[in-house]
Amino acid sequence: MARTQNLTGMALMIAAMACFAIGDSLIKWVSADLPVGQILALLGAGGGTLFALMARARGVAPLAPDFLRRAVILRNACEIVGTLCFITALSLIDISMAAAILQATPLAVTLGAALLLQEPVGWRRYSALAVGFVGVLIMLRPGMGGFDPLALWAIAGMLALSMRDLSTRMIPATVPTLRVSTYGMSMLLPAGLALLAINGGAQPMQGWHWAYMAGAVIVGATGYHAITSAMRMGDISVVSPFRYARMVFALIIGIAFFGERPDLATLIGVSLTIAAGLYTFMRERQKRPALAPR
Repeated sequence: MARTQNLTGMALMIAAMACFAIGDSLIKWVSADLPVGQILALLGAGGGTLFALMARARGVAPLAPDFLRRAVILRNACEIVGTLCFITALSLIDISMAAAILQATPLAVTLGAALLLQEPVGWRRYSALAVGFVGVLIMLRPGMGGFDPLALWAIAGMLALSMRDLSTRMIPATVPTLRVSTYGMSMLLPAGLALLAINGGAQPMQGWHWAYMAGAVIVGATGYHAITSAMRMGDISVVSPFRYARMVFALIIGIAFFGERPDLATLIGVSLTIAAGLYTFMRERQKRPALAPR
């Protein structure tokens, strides 16, 4: 039974990563015509409504006094900053480069857990973190001719989303996951509207813009549901490494639909980052027994 659950969890995780990569590509397409604030507001309105309906369907109130908890406020702020920066990165750089940098998120979360939450991290995992961040530096190539400062938007997004994941762990387990997700997505709406007010307002949308944004919301929610089911169904140490499948899908989409050709340095850098992340998961599995399926 456990083996079957793990296999199902792996399949769900891969499906979730495919959904996220497709959502990224849809956002990249519309970002050629729509400002970042408008995309942010549409994601907030669509995603917030969808998650609120899902919460209601499961008997969870979408809004409660826990909205004012400091950990929830911190998570919402990090959600806004991380999504804003990553959408900006998608609009400015190759989707494969943005996705490659995002692969460092588990490493940043591990480092943050050690520094902020005092979770024990041994020298081996610190070494893996160092290797992973070297991989990011190889992708960025600071001080070299291939360095693109616009990639710093992806770095900022990765760091903010890592802090979002850390702050999620600070929220008491009594706060339902669907409510937390409703909060995070809904806060993108006022943030996007504020950004639009500063930058000159929204652009008119054609039918395909609406269709692509609706698609981004739907595949994002599908991916969220799949990743949640995967983490609940399989052993975390078995299922989590398949998060890196997102990079494979991003490379395929970037090459097939955007004409991208990642160079050798990018491929070496992302390989180092993924290898470091996988090693970190392996060390965590050796450190403590895998969690029983829930």
